[in-house]
Amino acid sequence: MSAPDTEKTMQVWDPLVRITHWLLVASVALAWLTSEGFGRWHDYIGYLALAVAAVRIGWGFTGTKYARFSQFVRSIRHTAAYAGSVIAGRQKRYLGHNPLAGWMALALLLMVLLTGATGWLYTTDAYWGVEWVEELHEASAYIMLFLIVLHIAGAIATSRHHRENLISGMMHGNKRPAGQDDIV
Repeated sequence: MSAPDTEKTMQVWDPLVRITHWLLVASVALAWLTSEGFGRWHDYIGYLALAVAAVRIGWGFTGTKYARFSQFVRSIRHTAAYAGSVIAGRQKRYLGHNPLAGWMALALLLMVLLTGATGWLYTTDAYWGVEWVEELHEASAYIMLFLIVLHIAGAIATSRHHRENLISGMMHGNKRPAGQDDIV
């Protein structure tokens, strides 16, 4: 897939945002696929996911404009108003993450951290075989799976509503520039 015509688009998501996004997609998928019978491979993939999430969180405080949490994590009031506009089918287009997507990004990063941390704890001598650690690890993995489904559904619905392919945008980093009714 080639990048869109640069005269009609602008870069929104920088390479580090895109790389960490797709590395998290791959590592979470591989962690699911190796959860039974793959031993250390599952552990190493989980450590990779933890490291990638840590890099993305750091970039969320120091990165480029649209990578920063301060740019896309909106107040609860603003997010609730946006959710109401989504239900009514009148949501505005955001150049970066919309308010629901911003909170989803945080939730997914939190679940990667929780799932990875509990997985790591379970490999330590102190917590090996401790039932609540294993149950928390599994529960957080299932919650993350549920959030991933919501994330994908939201990206597809938003893409359709605004007639813009957000998934390809997350591959090449470009979106059409903001119009007069869009929120930068």
